Amino acid sequence: MMRSTAGRAGLAQRARIVLLAAEGESNTRIADRTGLSRPTVIDWRKRYERSGLQGLEDEPRSGRPRHIDHAKIVAETLKPPPKKLGVTHWSSRLMASRLGIGNATVARAWRDYGVQPWRAETFKFSTDPELVAKVTDVVGLYLAPPENAIVLCVDEKSQIQALDRTQKMLPMQPGFPERRTHDYVRHGTSTLFAALEVATGNITAACKPRHRHQGVPGVPQAGRPGLPRRRLWNRAASGDGQLRSPQAGRGPGLASR
Repeated sequence: MMRSTAGRAGLAQRARIVLLAAEGESNTRIADRTGLSRPTVIDWRKRYERSGLQGLEDEPRSGRPRHIDHAKIVAETLKPPPKKLGVTHWSSRLMASRLGIGNATVARAWRDYGVQPWRAETFKFSTDPELVAKVTDVVGLYLAPPENAIVLCVDEKSQIQALDRTQKMLPMQPGFPERRTHDYVRHGTSTLFAALEVATGNITAACKPRHRHQGVPGVPQAGRPGLPRRRLWNRAASGDGQLRSPQAGRGPGLASR
């Protein structure tokens, strides 16, 4: 409780009082270390002795009860923002403006229900029957690479594409952020292959109309005409499975992940 980053600061301070008391510290010493008054320390110790951890919680406050329904705020948050706002998810200020309340109230409701509209995670249920074999091959390349071979890690980092996810997005729910698959389906793109020469910092690039394994070996060759041609040993597929070459042979040369 005292080390939690999600809990309230006051609750952590009360837990510290209890821990210091368990270590044999006097009430005066605890007050000095926590920055509280001695009567406050005594009061929280008594409440802990009487009710345990429940005694460290805030008691119901006096006055008019809260009339803002946190469940309603969360229900509105789970709905997508109007297109006219030009945003993909709600912020506390946008939601507060829509409901006519303070953004701090919206933030408290989100915190109580564990709603985080700004977060998105990925998920994937693999249907590839060769998944275990591919993972074993990739790990094996790093643990025991072939003799006289260079291991190349090939991945994609293009974000400007017309893409669809392979499965429907799972919407945000209380306690769970929005989730989407990490793989996707392309809709008309031009693939940019690029190779970085670590020793010199030179980058060689080539645009190809299709995303195929044949385009990978030609990129370093285009930038270095004197570079001897080697056989590409493709041991596993990339994330979308389109770079796997069934004719990839064994032998010295380049080993691609």
